[in-house]
Amino acid sequence: MKFDFDPTGQLIGDIGKTAFGASLSAALQEIVPFDYTVVFGYHGSARPLDLYDDFPRKKRKIFVEDYQEGPYLLDPFFLATTNPNESGLYRLRDLAPDRFYQGEYFRNYYVQTDLAEEIAFFVNLPDAAVVVVSLMRAQKAFTVKECRDLNRYAPIVLAACEQHWSDLAQKFGAPGADKKADSGEGSLELAFQQFGLGLLTPREKEVAEFTLKGHSAAAVGRILEISPGTVRIHRRNIYSKLRIRSQGELFSEFIDTLLENSP
Repeated sequence: MKFDFDPTGQLIGDIGKTAFGASLSAALQEIVPFDYTVVFGYHGSARPLDLYDDFPRKKRKIFVEDYQEGPYLLDPFFLATTNPNESGLYRLRDLAPDRFYQGEYFRNYYVQTDLAEEIAFFVNLPDAAVVVVSLMRAQKAFTVKECRDLNRYAPIVLAACEQHWSDLAQKFGAPGADKKADSGEGSLELAFQQFGLGLLTPREKEVAEFTLKGHSAAAVGRILEISPGTVRIHRRNIYSKLRIRSQGELFSEFIDTLLENSP
C-alpha cells in the first residue's frame, strides 16, 4: 500500500483530539475507497452513541437518528457486540442470521440505507464497551483483496481506537457497571419481555424474538430444539393473538413496544 501522505502519523497525532474520527476515515480511505463512515459506541443494550460520522444531512437521519430510536436493537452489528467477539474486521453478511435480507429489520429499516455492503472494525474496550467503525459502500461489495488490505491495517486501527475511546464506558455510566443494569429501560431484554405481555406464551415470545432478528423457521427450530413446522404454528398463533397478518406488522408492533418502554 502506497500513500500520498502519512495517514498513520496523522491518525496517531490526532488521538485525543476532535479530528480523530475524520483522520481515521481518511486513513482507511487511502487503503480502500468507500462512501460513508460511522463510528458507534455500544455498552450493553443502551442507546448507542454516535462517536463520528460523515453522512450528508438527509442520510444522517436514516443512518443515525432513526437507527438510535430502536432499530439498532435488531442490527447484526449491535447484536454481535452483546456477545464475546474478538476485536477485528467483520462483514455484516457474515454476522447476519440466515434470513436477514428477507427479514423485517432489513425490509422496514435497512433497505432505506441503499447500501451494497457494510463492514466494520470491532474494538473491545474496558468495562464491556465496544466501538464499531463501520465502512459503507453504496454501489458494490468489498472484494476479498480489499478486506485483506484492511485486515493488514487492523492492528493500527484497533490500537488507535483503544487509546482514543478508552473512557467510552464512562459516557454510559460508571465504569465497571453491570452491562444489563447499565442498559436502562430501553434495553433489548426489557423490550422483548414486554412485547406481547399478557398475550403470548414464553415459547411464542422466543419465536417472535428470533423471527424479528431475521432467523428462518428452520434456524429458529434449531435454536429452540423444535421442528420448523412447530415454529410456523407458533408464528400463526402469534399473529392471531396480536391481531396482525405479516412480519411487517410484527416489526411495527415490536418498535411500538420499544418506544413505549424507552426513557
